[in-house]
Amino acid sequence: MVKFSKELEAQLIPEWKDAFVNYWLLKKHVKKIKLSRKPKHLPDPNYDFGRSILDPVRVLLRRFTGNAAGNNHEIIQVKSRISTGEDEVVEVYETELVQLFSEEDEVKVFFEMLDDELNKVNQFYKTKETEFLERGEILNKQLQILLDLKRVLADRRRKTTAGGGGSGFTSRSTSSVGRHSDFSESQSEYCDSPNDSQADDVIAALEKNGINFVNSATRAKTKKGKPKMAMRIDIPATTPTRTIAAVTSMLWEDMVNNPKKGGGGEYINRKKIQCAEKMIRGAFVELYRGLGLLKTYSSLNMVAFTKILKKFDKVANQQASASYLKVVKRSHFISSDKVVRLMDEVESLFTQHFANNDRKKAMKFLRPQHHKDSHMVTFFVGLFTGSFVTLFSVYAILAHLSGMFSPRTEAAYMETVYPIFSMFALLSLHLFMYGCNMFMWKSTRINYNFILEFQPSTALKYRDAFLICTCLMTAVVGAMVIHLILLSTGFSPHQVDLIPGILLLCFFLLLICPLNVFYRPTRFCFLRVIRNIVCSPFYKVLMVDFFMADQLTSQIPLLRHMESAACYFLAGSFKTHRYETCKSGKLYRELAYVISFAPYYWRAMQCARRWFDECNVDHLANLGKYVSAMVAAGARLTYARQPSQLWMIIVLVTSVVATVYQLYWDFVKDWGLLKPKSKNPWLRDDLILKNKAIYYVSIALNFVLRVAWVETVMRFNIGMFESRLLDFFLASLEVIRRGHWNYYRLENEHLNNVGKFRAVKTVPLPFRETDSDG
Repeated sequence: MVKFSKELEAQLIPEWKDAFVNYWLLKKHVKKIKLSRKPKHLPDPNYDFGRSILDPVRVLLRRFTGNAAGNNHEIIQVKSRISTGEDEVVEVYETELVQLFSEEDEVKVFFEMLDDELNKVNQFYKTKETEFLERGEILNKQLQILLDLKRVLADRRRKTTAGGGGSGFTSRSTSSVGRHSDFSESQSEYCDSPNDSQADDVIAALEKNGINFVNSATRAKTKKGKPKMAMRIDIPATTPTRTIAAVTSMLWEDMVNNPKKGGGGEYINRKKIQCAEKMIRGAFVELYRGLGLLKTYSSLNMVAFTKILKKFDKVANQQASASYLKVVKRSHFISSDKVVRLMDEVESLFTQHFANNDRKKAMKFLRPQHHKDSHMVTFFVGLFTGSFVTLFSVYAILAHLSGMFSPRTEAAYMETVYPIFSMFALLSLHLFMYGCNMFMWKSTRINYNFILEFQPSTALKYRDAFLICTCLMTAVVGAMVIHLILLSTGFSPHQVDLIPGILLLCFFLLLICPLNVFYRPTRFCFLRVIRNIVCSPFYKVLMVDFFMADQLTSQIPLLRHMESAACYFLAGSFKTHRYETCKSGKLYRELAYVISFAPYYWRAMQCARRWFDECNVDHLANLGKYVSAMVAAGARLTYARQPSQLWMIIVLVTSVVATVYQLYWDFVKDWGLLKPKSKNPWLRDDLILKNKAIYYVSIALNFVLRVAWVETVMRFNIGMFESRLLDFFLASLEVIRRGHWNYYRLENEHLNNVGKFRAVKTVPLPFRETDSDG
């Protein structure tokens, strides 16, 4: 049977862990009470052993009846008093001992701790309940505004269709410093149209939901004396179109220096209403999720109080749990039914307005089902791992027997095979490291799905990552074996060299395959994130976007291999085996700089966009880190082609500056370490891993792997095979460093969420009131 402490640890909400009953601390104190108990069962020296054999039965009976009589008297009294805080009135529980205990001091401390835990749980529950109730009220108001606007637009379309024409429901575009595409509906456009009754409908609908209008003394009127609206529809600039529109609007406002009077009209069309509807639907889903978490919080804490009081009763040989549990059940976090009623209301509204009264469809959004882990995945991971090891052993033996790495055939074979197969090997290694990351995040209760905003029902699990990795490497090594066998048996090289190209083509087709096979949600999510990265800074930057962009900065060798492979097959070099086309051409040399700079450029543009959205100067400092990395990468690439003393000095200076910059950002900003005043020397106050030595070793390891660029200035005199092998080894070390970095990056993000008790996303809402001066 699983102990409750482990069950509680497995079920509690990680971001709210500090707000739960500290069951482990209370359990330790119960053990202290047990150790401090005075011995009560001493042998009676006056006991007469010659008495009747039924006397022990009578003694037990008397003890039983005595205990039963004693249970009628309460041994503790729990009183509540009202405590006035800074902003609110709080009900505080305090326990008094009515009956003396042999270990009175320990028992008193235990109940004081229990009272503190009960007050903490109550206060947290009230805070979150109030927060979610306020969210519910705001969402209800937003939904009513949306429904009224949809009704008005539907009436307009119907009247326009019936009358053969009509005026447009227009708006004037303004911008909130370019961060959102804001639309301020001005009533003057309605008044210039023949359909003034529609404007009246809009005003009435919006005023009913709190979008108030002021009188003519403080608000300018239109030609016919009707007030201007004071409402905006905030559609976040998450796409290039919205971003460009927001920036253009901001620049226009700067030029005319009067946003209220400038700008042209824009139709409030169905697309904008659909965007608003999608935002409100997402907000309802997050609200329902938060309510479910709060309900789980309440039930788990109730069970924890019950369990710990039963332990106390057993140790103290008293019946205190009944009295205290009555108070717990009367406390707010158990007695309040506001959360349950709000959940029912959300279910009803969501079913009615977002699921066409289909409750089953609504529940798929509100309560997505989590797929259970399949044993078949574990089986195939083992199968493909064994196949990979076997095939790789066969390949090594065949390569040795055929002399494929001899000086005579080394150059041709390495130019053909190395770019493709090393590319897949680096990709597989990265997937393997990501699988290890997910395993560690899950083991240490880091909510990576919430941090990266993945859907739990379709998110990749660590077993799935291992399956993709082993399956991919088995296919790659199998292709290498076939390629080697065909070459050894006398097939034409330009025919055999198609095998790596076919493998690459199959991988690309599988990646974009629209059929729901081989992790389609994950594949499409990956493509969507890559699109957002490449189009930076036009897409709003999410956590998963810059997390993936950081991965790309560690995969520059893979991108270079992709460039070589594309040139090799598109230029027809596999037919002529003229490798200089893709090595010494001017275009190739320029593309090498572009590809080496691209990941750093994308990441720098993301930092610029985040600074633009959030006005946080740290993002500009982070941008400087990637600019320094671009300069260092360009210097090393130039030095590799034009080795000279001057370029060596430039490489040393730029690389040292970039490395120091990166190490500082890794340790201080990304990992949150190196805090001199921390209770854990030079780490941070909160650590998830219990062994502090792991953090010190990780700091040293990250430092060593960050300075691997030193190899580029040492210029070893080795052959082509050894040189390519060394390049692959260094690229693999960088991938391993990135996988190692990933764990601590998300650990720090998780601890930030825990510190703010942030377990639910805050979804932006479309409708808000503004101040308009007419």
